[in-house]
Formats: sequence, C-alpha cells, structure tokens
Amino acid sequence: MDSSASADHAQLLDRHREAVALFGSRVHDVRPDQWDLPTPCSEWTVRDLVNHLAVEQLWVPPLVAEGRTIADVGDAFEGDVLGADPVGVWERARTAAVAAFAAPGALDGTVHLSYGETPAAAYCSQMVADAVVHTWDLSRAIGADEWLPRALVDAAAREFGGYADQLPPSLFHAPVKVPDSADAQTRLLAMLGRAA
Repeated sequence: MDSSASADHAQLLDRHREAVALFGSRVHDVRPDQWDLPTPCSEWTVRDLVNHLAVEQLWVPPLVAEGRTIADVGDAFEGDVLGADPVGVWERARTAAVAAFAAPGALDGTVHLSYGETPAAAYCSQMVADAVVHTWDLSRAIGADEWLPRALVDAAAREFGGYADQLPPSLFHAPVKVPDSADAQTRLLAMLGRAA
C-alpha cells in the first residue's frame, strides 16, 4: 500500500474510533426511564436506535475479520441484541468492531454486503457516517449535548453527500432548507432531513 493510502486508512480508523466512542458516551448518558423515548428516527425508540448501532458493530468482525457473507451470518443479529445490559452489549460490540477494522490489512480487503462486494474502507466510512448522525439523534432524544466534532461532521458529509437522496425515508427525511451561512453541522443535519 502506498503512503497516501496508508495515511487515509489511518485517518479513517481514527474517525471510526471517535464516532463510536462519541455515540457510546451518549449511550452511557441514557437514564433508565429514557429507553422508550422517541427519537428523530420516527420508527425507533432510544432502545431501538442503540440496538441498531450495536448490531452494525456486531456485523463488523464476521464481515471484515472472518470474510463471512450476510448469508453466512444469517439471522444471528436479528431482533433486540441488547438484552438486560444495553450499555455492556454496546461496549463489547464497539470494542470488537474497532479491533476488526484496525487489524493489519483489514481496510485493504472487501466485504460481502447485501448489495454485493464492497471495499472494506468504504464500509468503514459508511459506519462512521451512520454513527455520527445517530449520535445527534440519540443526543436529541435524551436531551444530551448535540454538538458534533467538526472532523466527524466533515467525514459524514463526504460520505452521505453521494447518496443522501437514496436513504430510507423512515430514518432520513427529505432535506431541510437552511441558510447558506449555516455551519457545517447544521448543513449535515439538513441534508438528512434533521432540523438543528
């Protein structure tokens, strides 16, 4: 791998670690009486949202480290994976995903997703973007700090910019118009149908 690709991969790994750590900090902030609250994702409660992100991280080791396909894994991660320990499940899933992406050569490979073979680096970038926007969703739902670090906002905007109009309408609504002077976070949220 040339040095520029290596640097890109190192930065991507940093963004993934930062994004899931930030989401995790909000998971730790969820009070016992908040798990059933609604979120900006109209079909999901706080528990549903955390479950979604936990499942996404649980998929990483089999797809990236083990080279398995969606069909190989089957329904192992269907339904509620959080059980009686949502925070613990999240932390174990996050830790395993970070380790799988960071393994030597992991981002040079491909993963078998539902829509076909995808570069592992592109998969990691998608995971970063999803964690960033859902951190805001979780923050909004539980009344936590909604500020997102600029490096993560920029990474998510680059990722979503190519296909924001193709995202599921139940999770990502139609874009919201904002002034040209809006900051980067507001523009990202607006692209995904979220009002800051």
